[in-house]
Amino acid sequence: MSRTNTPDFALSSLPAYGDVQAAAGRISRYCTETPLLESPFLNQKYGGRLLVKAENLQVTGSFKLRGAANRVGALTDDERRRGIVARSSGNHGLAVAYCAGLMGTSAVVVVPDTAPAAKTERIAAYGARVVTVPMKDLAAVAADITTREGRVLVPPADDFWVVSGAGTVALEMVAQAARLNARIDVLLTCCSGGGLTAGCLLGLGETSPATEVYAVEAVGFEKMANSLAAGRCIDLAPGSHSICDAISGLYMARLPFEIIRRRLAGTFAVTDDEAKAAMRVAISEFGLAIEPGAAVALAAVLSRKIPLHGRTFAVTLSGRNADLDLTAAALRQV
Repeated sequence: MSRTNTPDFALSSLPAYGDVQAAAGRISRYCTETPLLESPFLNQKYGGRLLVKAENLQVTGSFKLRGAANRVGALTDDERRRGIVARSSGNHGLAVAYCAGLMGTSAVVVVPDTAPAAKTERIAAYGARVVTVPMKDLAAVAADITTREGRVLVPPADDFWVVSGAGTVALEMVAQAARLNARIDVLLTCCSGGGLTAGCLLGLGETSPATEVYAVEAVGFEKMANSLAAGRCIDLAPGSHSICDAISGLYMARLPFEIIRRRLAGTFAVTDDEAKAAMRVAISEFGLAIEPGAAVALAAVLSRKIPLHGRTFAVTLSGRNADLDLTAAALRQV
């Protein structure tokens, strides 16, 4: 492990439920209310109710649009003139580039050299300047560009507005579950830096406080599990590999961790093969194409890491922006 750090956020500086509500209003013109879907076959097979939140159907292909729209929408006129910087393996960069074009600012997106071409090409197509660097240099290069060009850094998770925007996923799920005559007992989120997990904990805080929330990571990239065990944020050293590129970042976000550390029920880790199996189930049962990193929450249920046993589970399918050859190989595998 390369670095450790300790959260230094005052509780008063963290977003709260009201900030998630405010985000829902701010982003409504840019984001889609994605469906919450159910499969009678899977319910019968696993002995409970399984609800999947199809964030892969979001406008830019992932839940990341919610946080990006909230952050870019909150820029001052001066910040909008200066422009923004993001570091991202793809989905956050896509969302930031798209929002920058819609909201009248410029964007630079620093991507790792391992990012799928399908993502980086689309980031450029949205009008952002793409800078490709080794994964280990991602944060340093983004910080350097921010300073040299006087831009505003928009982190993928470690940001008040980004976390608040991500929390709107949970607001929608609770309302949608109620329309299905369901109450969510357990929510599993796909997790990298922790923005979605933290946001959902906030969004559930007043709408469904009894819901247990678990974070699901890729094997070899268990930043959240390691950080919770240590009681402080722990980043990872380069070297591990996973097809789940969307959740294979090295950095544990401090602001989300400060929210999560007090409330998370636990974590799970999913192998590449388990993620591929979940991708196949997503398309066979729901007609949904998802990327490997977006499949891990579903994979945790399908691989029985946590049993349904008569309860209602919700899982996030967090994105779809996968390399087509990788997706085709995953779907062919038996």
